[in-house]
Amino acid sequence: MSYETLMTRLGFPDSERLRKILEYLMNEEEAKVAAALPGSPEEVAEKLGMDVDRVKSILEDLFFKGVVFPKDFQNRNYYRFARDLIQLHDATLASVHMKDPEYARMWKEFGEKEAHARMGQLLSLADFKVWRVVPAYGAIKDLPDVLPQENIVEMIKAQEKIAVVPCSCRNVTHLAGQGCNYTDEMALWHCIQFGRGAEYVITRGSGREISVDEALEIIMKAEEDGLVHTWPNTGKIVDKRVTVNCNCCEDCCEFFLSAKYGNVPMETMLEKSRYVAYVNEDFCIACGVCEERCPFNAIELDDVARVDEEKCFGCGVCVVGCEQEAMKMKVVRPPEHIPS
Repeated sequence: MSYETLMTRLGFPDSERLRKILEYLMNEEEAKVAAALPGSPEEVAEKLGMDVDRVKSILEDLFFKGVVFPKDFQNRNYYRFARDLIQLHDATLASVHMKDPEYARMWKEFGEKEAHARMGQLLSLADFKVWRVVPAYGAIKDLPDVLPQENIVEMIKAQEKIAVVPCSCRNVTHLAGQGCNYTDEMALWHCIQFGRGAEYVITRGSGREISVDEALEIIMKAEEDGLVHTWPNTGKIVDKRVTVNCNCCEDCCEFFLSAKYGNVPMETMLEKSRYVAYVNEDFCIACGVCEERCPFNAIELDDVARVDEEKCFGCGVCVVGCEQEAMKMKVVRPPEHIPS
């Protein structure tokens, strides 16, 4: 019953695909320990009638696998199981140690057959969008009145501890044999962790600690490659909710795949920035680069490029990629658009 208990907690009580993932991560004894959480090793040992040292050893192994999470990363004296499917996915896959194509294929199949659609439908029904788009720095750096909470460079500089891991989503596409059409995740990791998230990464050894300058290099390369900056939907740059900056692409990212397979509009799941793109027609040569780079299908080519403002998320990747400097950004939403 332990696997069934964990499957129910993750929202897929009848999924044989999820069961295979859990069986890959844990044997029956380990699953029994995970299902007995939350609690301390002593509490779990008493609950299950097991030796406390054995329980400690199992929990330690599951922590480094990304299955269970201690309240204190250093002391590790109280644990809980993954809070949801996304956390299990990200923790087990966003790691330099995860190199098993079979495990990646399990997640790919589970996502395409079950998880993406369910997650998309659930996220689209939520009252609050938990993530938002942050415009590319290269697209807004010369504009007036850019807010600190939408200036990705200032947002990165404000963090006290920073680390980086391989993107869990692109690790799936890489290991499953397809790869990403936008960037080479194995050449440069793009999942930037902050605060408690960085502490978790460093303690587990799933990534590495980096400097502000290194983080900014990642950001600039992400913009060059056409990745979209996303951030927790809060105006507080340093906050316990701010543990990660994702740099997303439409062929790998959970947001895009959840919208696609759930058949729901992206705007029901992900908040737009305050900006939209527009075209200076005097400079546009209709080369098609902006249309190709836009992950939201907001640009069409006519005699010049044309932006559908309703579809535009204000990510700015079209502006960064326009060698003619015909693509520009403008503010269309007030500062209150970004919640405090």
